[in-house]
Amino acid sequence: MKAVIQRVSHAACHALGEVTGECNEGLLILLGVAAGDTEEDARLLAEKISKLRIFSDENDKLNLSVMDVGGSVLVISNFTLMANYAHGNRPDYMGAEKPQRANELYEYFMKLLSDKGIPVGKGAFGEHMEIVTSLHGPITIVMESEVLRKKGK
Repeated sequence: MKAVIQRVSHAACHALGEVTGECNEGLLILLGVAAGDTEEDARLLAEKISKLRIFSDENDKLNLSVMDVGGSVLVISNFTLMANYAHGNRPDYMGAEKPQRANELYEYFMKLLSDKGIPVGKGAFGEHMEIVTSLHGPITIVMESEVLRKKGK
């Protein structure tokens, strides 16, 4: 599982003629589910992201998490994060999980964040979406559950 995490002052997802989710001060998270990912991958990412200290404290040091600042998140499912671009100019997405299972893990990931008290907005799984965002920083971090799993061994 891979997440692209961006600190934002606002982000909103528009799909199906409506706003499906949004957040104010907080994080925009693009979430890619790889074939074979499990609930453990979602748990590892949710734990790390919820505690990730990328918000400024009173001394302007990056010492606070999204939970510390009372922020919210917008989570967008994004299978293109699993792109294989090694050969040719057209990426393939064979490394992405099948849609039904990917959606289950996407929903589970959001539930884990919500269970921590973080307000969660969501995209429209499998739909064309327009994401409007105001990056704050900018701060962008790419995080992979595989890296977190190796750290735990």
